[in-house]
Amino acid sequence: MVTIKDIAKVAGVSHTTVSRALNDSPLIKPATKKKINEIAETLNYIPNVNAKSLVNQKSYIIELFFSHLSKGTSNSFLGDVIKGINDTLPKEYSLAVHELQEVSHDFDHLNRIDGAIVMSQSDQDDAFIEALAKQQIPLVVLNRQLDSPRFNNVTSNDAQGVYHMIQYAIDQGYTKFACIEGIPSFRSTIERKKGFDQALAKAGLTCPSGYTVSGDFSLASGQAGAQQLLALSDPPEVIFCSNDDMAIGAINYCLQAGLRIPEDIAIIGFDDIPFSPFTYPPLTTISKPVYEMSKCATELLLASLSEADQQKQLFLDTSLTIRQSL
Repeated sequence: MVTIKDIAKVAGVSHTTVSRALNDSPLIKPATKKKINEIAETLNYIPNVNAKSLVNQKSYIIELFFSHLSKGTSNSFLGDVIKGINDTLPKEYSLAVHELQEVSHDFDHLNRIDGAIVMSQSDQDDAFIEALAKQQIPLVVLNRQLDSPRFNNVTSNDAQGVYHMIQYAIDQGYTKFACIEGIPSFRSTIERKKGFDQALAKAGLTCPSGYTVSGDFSLASGQAGAQQLLALSDPPEVIFCSNDDMAIGAINYCLQAGLRIPEDIAIIGFDDIPFSPFTYPPLTTISKPVYEMSKCATELLLASLSEADQQKQLFLDTSLTIRQSL
């Protein structure tokens, strides 16, 4: 294994100079840094992270915290987030992953991490976020739009995405829209319903009270919601579901009831999960840029580790994925 002393021998400098150059010390001239880094790359030098962490007083560990998989975080969503973070982190960093519920009352290990990404769903996570801030741990809140500008925040513009999708459906001639909502405390539920209501209002359409039913983001709640809506004496033409799982549940009920999709009832989802193209018929949905969001969150976190940057709130655009359920 190549060591700092090997690089020093080739470069004709002391191993202290090499160490400082590789750690981007201002004491080393730019030309010397460039020469030493080129030699290190040529020799396939791999930094000793343990030694580096002792020198820099850093652990080189970033931790991702997420809501329980049974409480709103899907497997595919979490997988895309982890991939986005790992693809962005420098090679000397490691990623640790924990459920919020596992650590919500145990903060002992937090002093061993350099920064945190909190994949938040609702304001119920605020106490944990405040605990991180109290320990002066750099953090980014991912996925939930924050009202406060105190923390770096990356999410998608869910309201805008739903607004454009409902506008598109209206342009196809639909006028009677129903909604199966998600978990009431989740910010995504609120934002998606807001986009739904705004699009109908802009078109001069109304959503009768019976056209809005509660769900919990599960397949079963989508199935139950569709059953409730289609039992109405004047059923809707389109059911917008606040996520794809509920939309798949709604499709399942409609097919069991002998209804044709989209001829008798149209279904729209949100998220564009991997299974969405394989429903029957394939699901029209709103694509959430989860991978790109997690990359942006990681870049913001890394920047905050090296400099006291002003807090930023980033909204990434969603996109419409039109398939055969509408």
